[in-house]
Amino acid sequence: MKKYTITVNGVAYDVTVEEGGNAVSAPKAAAPAAAPAPAAAPAPAATGAQGSVKVEAPMPGKILAVKKKVGDAVKSGEAILVLEAMKMENEIVAPQDGTVASINVAVGDAVESGATLATLN
Repeated sequence: MKKYTITVNGVAYDVTVEEGGNAVSAPKAAAPAAAPAPAAAPAPAATGAQGSVKVEAPMPGKILAVKKKVGDAVKSGEAILVLEAMKMENEIVAPQDGTVASINVAVGDAVESGATLATLN
């Protein structure tokens, strides 16, 4: 017999699996074990002061590129960042005309949906 701990949707299960033999049976799951609390990731340091307009991640993903820097003027619809999600590159665009006040992420950062990626003035 082998024992495994399997985590599904954040819930850990202790599972025992029998080896060998010709009998086929489903593994029996024990009561769910307490899942370890996810470690809180430190907030990335913002470059510059925060602006009044937030540019948020529409979905979880990974930052592939930062196309603008603090102080750059942007027009509505102009790309600020590139976010990879589900093997697709998504340009994150300015919601309105303004100036980039802060970039809150770096290339390679993993972000959650709703995370503030940048701010505009």
